Amino acid sequence: MTGPSQQQTDPTRPKRSRLRTFLPLGIAAWLVLEIWLLTVVAEAAGGFTVFLLLLAGVVVGSAVIKRAGRRAWQNLSRSMQPGAAPQDPAAGTGSSFTMLGGLLLMIPGLISDVAALVCLFPPTRALLRGRVEALLRRRVGYVPGPMGGGFGPGPDSSQDRMRHPDGKVIQGEVIQGEVIRDDEDPHSARRD
Repeated sequence: MTGPSQQQTDPTRPKRSRLRTFLPLGIAAWLVLEIWLLTVVAEAAGGFTVFLLLLAGVVVGSAVIKRAGRRAWQNLSRSMQPGAAPQDPAAGTGSSFTMLGGLLLMIPGLISDVAALVCLFPPTRALLRGRVEALLRRRVGYVPGPMGGGFGPGPDSSQDRMRHPDGKVIQGEVIQGEVIRDDEDPHSARRD
């Protein structure tokens, strides 16, 4: 018989993270605050005004997402063309925060609209991007690359030793790959 006083925590069970503990509470508080603010604005300015605000947020948010997506697609297709010069890492930055801002505009509510404006206003977007990149660099080993960023080996990764400027491989390193011979027929059955 196990009662509340006899229940013990399992030492092999991983501890629940703070994010998983407080995220549902934060989302619930945010939703309650959004609904409360919408009712306050509806009482002050009228329900039709709130409806127009929400409708304008959806229309403007979808236009912002469409424009940012088109710009990101053009940057990607331009960089993938043969003979294209390497792209400046700062040229395509901000597309993700612009899309996030558009998405936040589309979500009904006034707090999400303020957060969207923070993501869309260029000085705050640059500040936000710098903070997020620093956080990612510290937590998961984010390494900015030629395409605007990516995840690469961190400072304590074993993959760091494989990067040699002269192209030589240190004895004992394993390089995975496939040998393709020019004299073989590419349509013949592959032998293992």
